[in-house]
Amino acid sequence: MKATFKTIILSAAALLALASCKEKPAEYVFLFIGDGMGQAQVAAADSYLSYKNGVLGGEHMCFTQFPVTGLATSFSANSRVTDSSAAGTAIASGIKTNNGWLGVDPEEVPTSSMAFDFHEMGYKVAITSSVPVNHATPASFYAAARSRGDYHNISMQIPDSGFEFFSGSGFLDYYDKNGENGTGEKLAEAGYTICYGQEEYDAAKAEGKDKIVLVPAASKGTNASNYTVGHSKSDITLKDVVTDAIDFFGDKAPFFVMCEGGEIDWACHSNQTMPMISDIFRMDEAVKVAYEFYQKHPKKTLIVITADHETGGISLGANGKYKVDWEKADEIWNDETESYETEMTNEEINAAICVGWTSKGHTGSPVPVYAVGKGAEKFSGVFDNTDIIKKILCR
Repeated sequence: MKATFKTIILSAAALLALASCKEKPAEYVFLFIGDGMGQAQVAAADSYLSYKNGVLGGEHMCFTQFPVTGLATSFSANSRVTDSSAAGTAIASGIKTNNGWLGVDPEEVPTSSMAFDFHEMGYKVAITSSVPVNHATPASFYAAARSRGDYHNISMQIPDSGFEFFSGSGFLDYYDKNGENGTGEKLAEAGYTICYGQEEYDAAKAEGKDKIVLVPAASKGTNASNYTVGHSKSDITLKDVVTDAIDFFGDKAPFFVMCEGGEIDWACHSNQTMPMISDIFRMDEAVKVAYEFYQKHPKKTLIVITADHETGGISLGANGKYKVDWEKADEIWNDETESYETEMTNEEINAAICVGWTSKGHTGSPVPVYAVGKGAEKFSGVFDNTDIIKKILCR
């Protein structure tokens, strides 16, 4: 199944969306997805931020101050506990599918991603992530596959989409198969310029390139599929990626930016509390960039923050103790290097700071939704993740 086949379907879908709108979608749309980021993960990040500011609570990240909040259910077509590909497909298209399936419904018919809908409406599109962009959640916005693990096939659908801007770590070289046309080669044939790091992006932008794939310089030739604690301060971050996407598009034409904080999920799968908080903070820094843009265009911009599912079943307070010991966390966590400085095991660290985890997998808990801007009021209350596309596109 190719994305080109999907675009044929989407042309009619996009026209139908426009025809049925009582109001037009926002001109500039940002959708942030914190992979695995349930309400308790957000609460942990805000709680630690409060501690860093010298208070017990009440301090908030940028996106937790947004005026509209809601909850979204996340079950898949065949399970009460979803995986990322089924949840990503539900968010992107409004269609439930089976766990492990990507961009297709339970009958294997390609679904209609809002990214393609926006593209048909004349919007420029950016699909970005802090993890490989051919992984489940970001891939749900441009690819169709019977298996989320078919990474080569998924990667080869990137140029078929025609979207103007992609960014993700460690996927171009690692997932190419020997003897087959490589993703990089096909991207070049389709007019994409591959940029490893900020300097190469700046050069491509100066040359007037119209399609960009931005990859962190450190991930060139590597596999970014394994979670590592600590991040290079010299490489591009999600904040840089969103900044570059806005810079690349400008404000003369409408655009849609999907940005995934993918490492949040990886930290939660490993039950790593402080790395998880650090990853949420990095996504919030990217949200701040979008919010600054919103402040310049408040009547034309919509920003939505959500998650595909909750991972890990985290709790603030554990083992019968009515406390969370961020002071202890600060003794062993280095904010500058974003790494632990202790011989303690991860389980001992969690016990010491009184943060509990019930799983190393996903849970079926509803996920938070935050919104600001044009149409934000639609995201109040409790709804299903399949309703997100309808609210964004005014269906």
